[in-house]
Amino acid sequence: MSKKLVFFLSILLSYGNYITAQTSDDQAVAEAVEKLRKVMITPDEVILKSLAADDLVYVHSSGTVRNKQGFVDEFMKGWSVFKSIKLENQSITLAGDAAVVRHRLTGDFLHNNIDEKIDIIILMVWQKQQGQWKLLARQAAKIPK
Repeated sequence: MSKKLVFFLSILLSYGNYITAQTSDDQAVAEAVEKLRKVMITPDEVILKSLAADDLVYVHSSGTVRNKQGFVDEFMKGWSVFKSIKLENQSITLAGDAAVVRHRLTGDFLHNNIDEKIDIIILMVWQKQQGQWKLLARQAAKIPK
């Protein structure tokens, strides 16, 4: 009986560590997404570069595609000027060293010196690289009417 109990407890403890690791990664990805949201409003080149993977593919709802440097320039050169960003209905799905994040992004931004509203859906792929979650791909899409 004691061998069965030891076996059962070892399985339970192993499973508990797995759950904690999953929760920890979920939380780390959510924190990276929040950090990205904030830096899109108040751009900081060091933070933008630290969040982006070297092979980043960043796609706008218009179809414009940018690499890592284009992504950084987008905010640092004022091509995208966000006044506010709200993320809703966010889901995070972990798959090994990758995480798929989906959410709805609403907010206010300046486009060609005109105040505009934005309401789009976002799909992002984050990859854990050297212990840090990096944005590997982002695709924005207009919400069907």
